[in-house]
Amino acid sequence: MNFKIVVAALATLGLIAAAHSQSAMRISISVAQNSHQGVGIDTFAKEVETRTKGRIKVQSFYSGSLGGERESIEAVQLGTQELTLTSTGPVPNFVPEARILDVPFLFRDKAHARMVLDGPIGQEMLAKFEPKGFKALAWAENGIRHMTNSKRAVNAPEDLKGLKMRTMENPVHIAAYKGFGIVTTPMAFPEVFTALQQGTVDGQENPLSVIMAAKFDQVQKHLSLTGHVYSPAIFLMNKAAFDKLSAEDKTHFLEAARVAAKANRARVDEDDAKGAAELKAKGMQVIEVDKSKFVAALAPVNAEFEKQFGKANLDRIRAVK
Repeated sequence: MNFKIVVAALATLGLIAAAHSQSAMRISISVAQNSHQGVGIDTFAKEVETRTKGRIKVQSFYSGSLGGERESIEAVQLGTQELTLTSTGPVPNFVPEARILDVPFLFRDKAHARMVLDGPIGQEMLAKFEPKGFKALAWAENGIRHMTNSKRAVNAPEDLKGLKMRTMENPVHIAAYKGFGIVTTPMAFPEVFTALQQGTVDGQENPLSVIMAAKFDQVQKHLSLTGHVYSPAIFLMNKAAFDKLSAEDKTHFLEAARVAAKANRARVDEDDAKGAAELKAKGMQVIEVDKSKFVAALAPVNAEFEKQFGKANLDRIRAVK
């Protein structure tokens, strides 16, 4: 046989083998690529590819192109999608124990929340995802949530009464916002801009990072810096897909998620530092509120949360320093 033909055949087989040894996975977010979550998944994909020397590629999908957060979590649980980065909004529908993290005014600030999530409490919570078909790789961040609407300036809790607000599909948020007298309208994130534009809802609540990335300034007039809830995010992977990885690759994925979470949090800090001024420049009315009034207005709801979650569990989170 011609030597050149043999070499060409071997080279072709080598290419086929290389193609087979290279594995592709998908990760998605429901917000735009130019966002704190976009930074998170792009960093993760790059880290995985670098650490596995190109053996594993992760393809990123943005703006809900694979579905909203709930659909993506379902797809990861079923194994029809390998990975997602999601806020904890719909997470309690899958892992009820995670509800405690969404209690309003639970965290003093982002630094406190990050300490809790990166410490024993957060790590215990990550383990609760495994029996539900997930490998929770790391806590990331969605940010501190504020309220926007197109109807009126919200300076005090009573200004919220009767406002029709889009909320996440999250039982804790819904209970709390009803305590403010808000007409809650749970809705998947990809539908929110249109709902605001058409007046289906008057307002919504989200971190500055999300408000900016989603261009809500185009359809909302008033921004009240209520800081009512700290919103975690989480890197989730299908557990069976994670379990199939070699021990070395499992470490690569966990480390990639930690690096990505750090980049994601840095972008949240950047957005928080400039967000209010940028949104004001785009025509939004930015209102500084007396947060203590909002805390006081939720006292009856918080009493219910203490019964539901146990005061000791909430106090354990509050006590982290």
